[in-house]
Amino acid sequence: MTRKINKILIANRGEIACRVAATARRLAIRTVAVHSDVDAQAKFVEACDEAVSLGGAAPRESYLRWDKIIAAAQTTGADAIHPGYGFLSENADFANACAAAGLVFIGPPASAIEAMGLKAESKRLMEAAGVPLVPGYHGAGQEPELLAQEAERIGYPLIIKASAGGGGKGMRIVERFEEFSENLASCQREAINSFGSAAVLIERYVQRPRHVEIQVFGDTHGNYVYLFERDCSVQRRHQKVLEEAPAPGLSEARRREMGEAAIAAARAVGYVGAGTVEFIAEPTADGDLAFYFMEMNTRLQVEHPVTEAITGLDLVEWQIRVAAGEPLPLAQDALPLRGHAIEARICAENPDNDFLPATGHLDVYRLPEHAAFGINPEGVRIDSGVREGDEISPFYDPMIAKLIVHGATREEALARLDAALAQTHIVGVATNVAFLRRVAASRSFAAADLDTALIVRERDALFGGEGLPFAVTAAAVVAHLLRAERGLADAAATADPWSRRDGWRIAGPVTRRLVLEHGETRETVAFAAGADGQVRLEAAGAAHHLTLEGTDDIAIDGRRLHVRTYRTGELFSVFTRDGSASVHLVDPLAHAGEAEAEAGRLTAPMPGKVVAFLVAAGDAVEKGQPLAVMEAMKMEHTIKAPITGTVAELLYGVGDQLNEGAELLRLEQKAG
Repeated sequence: MTRKINKILIANRGEIACRVAATARRLAIRTVAVHSDVDAQAKFVEACDEAVSLGGAAPRESYLRWDKIIAAAQTTGADAIHPGYGFLSENADFANACAAAGLVFIGPPASAIEAMGLKAESKRLMEAAGVPLVPGYHGAGQEPELLAQEAERIGYPLIIKASAGGGGKGMRIVERFEEFSENLASCQREAINSFGSAAVLIERYVQRPRHVEIQVFGDTHGNYVYLFERDCSVQRRHQKVLEEAPAPGLSEARRREMGEAAIAAARAVGYVGAGTVEFIAEPTADGDLAFYFMEMNTRLQVEHPVTEAITGLDLVEWQIRVAAGEPLPLAQDALPLRGHAIEARICAENPDNDFLPATGHLDVYRLPEHAAFGINPEGVRIDSGVREGDEISPFYDPMIAKLIVHGATREEALARLDAALAQTHIVGVATNVAFLRRVAASRSFAAADLDTALIVRERDALFGGEGLPFAVTAAAVVAHLLRAERGLADAAATADPWSRRDGWRIAGPVTRRLVLEHGETRETVAFAAGADGQVRLEAAGAAHHLTLEGTDDIAIDGRRLHVRTYRTGELFSVFTRDGSASVHLVDPLAHAGEAEAEAGRLTAPMPGKVVAFLVAAGDAVEKGQPLAVMEAMKMEHTIKAPITGTVAELLYGVGDQLNEGAELLRLEQKAG
């Protein structure tokens, strides 16, 4: 029995809300956005036909208030609710409440969410369904002593996972017995904060594991298909960085075997709609992959666009049609598989500082040429929920956008990915764009030598590298300043030729000096612009010839470069095909009298909430010792002592919300 859906309330925010709204618009279905106070002017609100405020800022005050969401659906006359991913998408109580209110929940039945929502229970179900499992402990007993005993039985290294978890939260790898108790406690804290349950399971940690997942779909008529696989092995802190489809090196026979196992998993819980069965895989002697069930995500995945790219299908449309009671649009043997796709998650974070999330204002947000939202024949797709000028707040996930590329081969997709990342210019907030380029160009990723330790293995090539040679950065800054001055001079000369400010003098060009700061280094740059358009530049201890070419380009020592330079106050951000860099123009007068922060102050490295203090006033601490735990953007971060000394004072309490730079506690440095 089918039910016509005329209006969908989207119970989510950001890019996934924009994504659902785009498909609904194409299907002539009206949409309703719900938003927090922070998101009142957000892009996804404008993407929908109507909007209802939920109030508050933190998710528990807004996007997790399903009573308010259902009331909004009823008030606006919505027929259905699409939960997106995250927030309430895997909340069985919410799915039941939608049904009780007469609303179509565009997702699986509550019973399937419940069955797969607890990792331990789902493992038992999968074992009964004949799906391969990793050896481990999935029992109900959660006493620390029992868990420690089970850990000894399984053997190290092992992994602790929140039983109700997902998205990389509430997970810890433990290498040896001495680390077990500390990691268990941290995992349980994060599990309670993220999922409301401290229950965990323990599994053998597979050496050099690959993370391969199967996209499945089921309908209310008993039909099931798998839409091939995605390799999500490239991860940091158990969260995905790059995803691709199909998985490199997977034989057709193993693809079919994994797909059939995924369907068996979905069938075991009466699954309906879009779901993802995730497997841990490891190489076998014959060069293929052995695989073990890890979990099932009972929702649409963040990385679903790579499946859309290789199949040409709209998975959100499939979700809506199945939720309306229609059969699956295609049978298994009719599903297309073409080319290769890669997705890069562009996040507000600092890779060189342990991927700490960042907040800030998007002063510049420029996307690649030919990028489009949704399936794009040019092969470059951007799914984003922000615009230039928006604020990245500390309340939600730090993802800014997803960049998806498609090509006839993996090599073509890789080339498109690098070109598109080079054309992604973001200023005002720290991002991982340059890091993503380095990962995609790394030996391991380029050669498809994949496993979840790829980033650790390639650490030397991925972290702390120079974005651009300083001479190129300096040349770009000088070119930007000269163009700006000439623009002012030309404008002034139009009214009064005696008001020109281009630095011309009878005795020849004047040599000017700038002080540029990058990182902890300050360098003086000297330049002199001649009447012939040539600029003599001294930077990085050498002389260079600089020519301004066209609107954006420069030529330095005869090499022409396409350069985009953005100035925001004293900050200059330079982007080229070879990389990017940022420098500050130092004005000594503007900063006269500024001093370094006093020794012994320890400040919050990002906006967040104090989860725990691991020391008390009067405690002696060693440099590098954990002092406190903060939570920001749904992840825990441990704050460590920068010096050896004594804790003089704790300035906040557990549960307090801090701004970035707030003084968290004071240390007295140990004498000598």
